[in-house]
Amino acid sequence: MLQGATVRFLKDLKKNNNRPWFEKNKSAYLAAKEDIDAFTQQVIDGLGKIDADIAPLTPKDCTFRIYRDVRFSKDKLPYKTNMGAYFNKGGKKASTAGYYFHCEPGQSMAGGGLWMPMPPELSKVRQEIDYNFEEWKKIVGHRNYKKIFPDGVDGIDVLARPPKGYEAENPAIEFLKMKSFVVRRSLSDADLQSKSLLKEVLKTFETMKDFIHFLNRSME
Repeated sequence: MLQGATVRFLKDLKKNNNRPWFEKNKSAYLAAKEDIDAFTQQVIDGLGKIDADIAPLTPKDCTFRIYRDVRFSKDKLPYKTNMGAYFNKGGKKASTAGYYFHCEPGQSMAGGGLWMPMPPELSKVRQEIDYNFEEWKKIVGHRNYKKIFPDGVDGIDVLARPPKGYEAENPAIEFLKMKSFVVRRSLSDADLQSKSLLKEVLKTFETMKDFIHFLNRSME
């Protein structure tokens, strides 16, 4: 579980996203960061028993800076109003698929997948789905998977027409049009502060394991 103070800090930060307020409340930020880091380590410990690729990671490999890079952005607010961690076998900066925990009051979630891969990697994923569609269907159609992720796979940005080399009649065309392969499970503010948070996040990630491994295998 996360501390109520962590959730309150993020709520307050959203209302006061400026440097003077942040500096005045730096101790609250550091306490929230410590809380997120501790939870991240708990997830690594638990998920590492399910997915050996995750076991060597540390919180530093997974968590993100709260400071925004505003150099090329029209939005000049200096701080992110969320905290979270990306559990990827290559670390948070790797381009492979992974598990993601997002802590943002009112918009928290557990999920992950593969976000906007480069064209060569996307082509490999599409080919793997096409060649092994029965396996893919078993993964995304599994009872537990559909229970945790009732909205299924989100393609984020989906092609209007079939990608080059594929016919509209291809049984996998719904997935072949996707540019991303993402799943998510919403978490309420009460969920964040519940004693069952770690259990539920690990259950969510365990349900995703075959999904993540299929995507990563396709790019190897």
